[in-house]
Amino acid sequence: MYTIQPKKLLIVNILEILKKYTDENHRLSQKDIVDLLKSEYNMTVDRKAVKRNLMDLIDFGYEIEYSESVRMMRNSKTGQLEESYILSDFYLVRDFTDSELRLMIDSLLFSKHIPYSQCKNLIEKIEGLSNQYFKPHIKHIQLMPDMAPENKQLFYTIEVLDEAISKGRQVAFMYNDYGTDFKLHPRKNSTGENREYIINPYQIAAANGRYYLICNYDRYDDVANYRLDRITEIRLLDTPAKPARQVRGLQNGFDLPKHMAEHIYMFAGESGVVTFRVKKRLLSDVVDWFGKEVDFFDETEDEITARVHVNLAAMRKWALQYALYVKVLSPRSLVDGIKQDIQTIVQTYAE
Repeated sequence: MYTIQPKKLLIVNILEILKKYTDENHRLSQKDIVDLLKSEYNMTVDRKAVKRNLMDLIDFGYEIEYSESVRMMRNSKTGQLEESYILSDFYLVRDFTDSELRLMIDSLLFSKHIPYSQCKNLIEKIEGLSNQYFKPHIKHIQLMPDMAPENKQLFYTIEVLDEAISKGRQVAFMYNDYGTDFKLHPRKNSTGENREYIINPYQIAAANGRYYLICNYDRYDDVANYRLDRITEIRLLDTPAKPARQVRGLQNGFDLPKHMAEHIYMFAGESGVVTFRVKKRLLSDVVDWFGKEVDFFDETEDEITARVHVNLAAMRKWALQYALYVKVLSPRSLVDGIKQDIQTIVQTYAE
């Protein structure tokens, strides 16, 4: 049995109806709203009350669109025909379009670092940002099976790092590797004890479907990258973080797009200028990986030479990944390293 609600909730219930049932393609008349108030909230109101509350919501700042038409109505007192303005087709303008919500859901589904249960909860919250017509359109979307190992401390880690970066303070944490039991195990120091990392954090960035912390390991003077899903037992320290300008590679400030373009696999270590010859059919992949900071020259019908500033360890891995289509020309040290890797691969498969 319905509970009769107080009239002061009328404006709240009208807003909920607009959220649940309307968008640009689904609009409600005042009569529709009157009927829904009766069926869903057991509230009996007239159209004038609905119109008054809709106008109040607009005055309060809610973006509610409607259509306005003019009808000739006979004045009950004078009998004369007079113009009357009829408002209808009300709908609430959404902060996000359905395509934008779908994009956010897809991003969660393709992420590799968010635990299964938390990913599922986030998707449900995103679905709640739209109306009843949105969910049927994504019913074919299924979460991946709960097969990947999870780090349930991930969101807490992000909160602590956000605070540390905003306050310019150091953090301490354990950094882990997965074992054959599919669980995280802290890295050890030389004495066999769990190794604690003291870190100067500068930025959190997403790359290759995972979150990374761009920072400086306090023992050294260069840039380091750590995967957030492998961090546990994080603590915010009282000690101030080392200024980024004191870190090798960040003396002129931190340029995130440049850093991401250079560190395609988020490896730490030295960056340098690399020249390579590549099949033109792979041009889209080159742009996907290195962005616009690539110089192309010596183009032929089938091949082109490219020059890019990139992390050398990452480039070594990338060149092996695309070895059928790419030949690194310089620097010589990188060429020799790739040759070594190829010889090792040949020997491995020859055994």
